[in-house]
Amino acid sequence: MALEQGWQDFLREQFIPGSRVKVRQSAEYTDGTAGVLTEIDDDGGFHITLDGGKNAVLRIGVDRFLVEPPEAHTMKLYMPLTADLYERDEYGDMGDDPTILYGDDLRQYQDEIASALLRNSMDEEAERGIMHWYDEDDGVDRKVRSVRFTVEERNKTLWGVAECLVAGELSPDELELLKDYITGQASDGWGEGFEQREIKLDDGAELYVHLWSSSDWSLQTETERFGPAYADGLPELCFTVIKSTGELACIKRGEMGYYRSDWNTSDRAQNEELAAAQNERLGVTEAQRRAMEVGSMCGWNVPGADPKRFEADQPQMGGMALG
Repeated sequence: MALEQGWQDFLREQFIPGSRVKVRQSAEYTDGTAGVLTEIDDDGGFHITLDGGKNAVLRIGVDRFLVEPPEAHTMKLYMPLTADLYERDEYGDMGDDPTILYGDDLRQYQDEIASALLRNSMDEEAERGIMHWYDEDDGVDRKVRSVRFTVEERNKTLWGVAECLVAGELSPDELELLKDYITGQASDGWGEGFEQREIKLDDGAELYVHLWSSSDWSLQTETERFGPAYADGLPELCFTVIKSTGELACIKRGEMGYYRSDWNTSDRAQNEELAAAQNERLGVTEAQRRAMEVGSMCGWNVPGADPKRFEADQPQMGGMALG
């Protein structure tokens, strides 16, 4: 029987996916059994992926269990910066036409820009940064504790950074929602106000910094922006079968781990056929699939994440060792 909507919302707000769950007392599961919360259904059942890879459902009032929220970690999303520099002439007058500066030009102004971003924050943003203005009641709001704009030098270029404090792991859809929200704030919201406020430089010049621009602009994770060349030959997505469980799973380039597919069946052979068919539809080669498996398990900067490593091998549909 489904719980009232208020109770559903309360449970989902209190216990987010990614939380660690440990069984204290249960007729079905051994005390001490532990895993990771994946969802809470409409009946109040806590769906758990156990450490051994199996799935379990625990219920309040039937089972006793402890839920520990996931530790928050910082995720950085990078965006290119541009700026207008207005300089004074020999008479001390401000010029009418600015010099356009890009990320490599802006390194010398890193401290000034970082300080200006900090000063531009409003009192309401003290706790959650620009997430204070997020008005959706969803997984993004529950998992993302704060987002703040700053700058960081990478590869001799100054980048705009949205520093996100995240509890647990965002799903691919949630990450895209977060990116869309931050893009809106960089272009039409928070960033629009910021780019209209001058940053006064020691020599009397004024700098106007744009977090967003209409051309050649994107918001990317650290792996997407600065990932090694190994991942260049990989698709955005592929399908595979988990070796230990036979489940159909998706791997997304640049992300650790995997996502269980909605098309998963209880039959390993059928899942292998589905994986092969979907990969063929997406144009994913066997070498790319195997490299994606390595990347999702071992990191995207290891040689095994290079599809060239597998191109000489005979194709064979196998499952990855994640379980």
